[in-house]
Amino acid sequence: MNRDEEVVFAVSGLSKVYDMGEIRVTALADVDLTLRNGEMVVLLGPSGSGKSTLLNILGGLDTPSSGSFSYRGRDLTAATDRELTDFRRFHVGFVFQFYNLISSLTARENVAAVTEIAKEPMTPEAALALVGLEERLNHFPAQLSGGEQQRVAIARAIAKNPAVLLCDEPTGALDSKTGSVVLAALEKINRELGTTTILITHNAVIAALADRVIRLADGRVVGIERPQRRLAAQDLQW
Repeated sequence: MNRDEEVVFAVSGLSKVYDMGEIRVTALADVDLTLRNGEMVVLLGPSGSGKSTLLNILGGLDTPSSGSFSYRGRDLTAATDRELTDFRRFHVGFVFQFYNLISSLTARENVAAVTEIAKEPMTPEAALALVGLEERLNHFPAQLSGGEQQRVAIARAIAKNPAVLLCDEPTGALDSKTGSVVLAALEKINRELGTTTILITHNAVIAALADRVIRLADGRVVGIERPQRRLAAQDLQW
């Protein structure tokens, strides 16, 4: 099999139901998906469509109510808490809408906090250079713009050399100009490191970055498409 065709995640009949007292909320309903090595995939849909629930299950932060999912052929459906912790630690990088940086640490120190627990990390300096912040190593979060803080968060996520990068609305708190810079950093990581990247957004414009767009609504996959032409981040306008 061509490495680019290697299946990273295989999802079959995946459902997630939350019991809230007498109310049952179905967040995901019978989702089938295959995600491949090195892809840039956008999960697109409105708030409440199940995007974050799906991402959290793929990242080992949540467990399904039914169905199955595997990572590189390894079934994670019934994995123990320890197994999911190791999976997250060694295989997955997370980027969220809010940066969650430690305010008392410099950019370099924020990234180094993750590299200390990784098996084969890149240096904090290399990770920050990859997102264009090699000149901001010794700045604290309060000395950085929102976009720079998000790029530090991305550097922190990729410094442990994860095979998969999961991004939940990474530009949600940013204006379009700053958001484009952040998306360009994610695009560069996907292209240069071959990191399988899954990006959640409700912004349809961002879908043009993707190799594939997976549309969700009401907890279901309602469409999968390939953009006719994948655009560069700087060419997006929203």
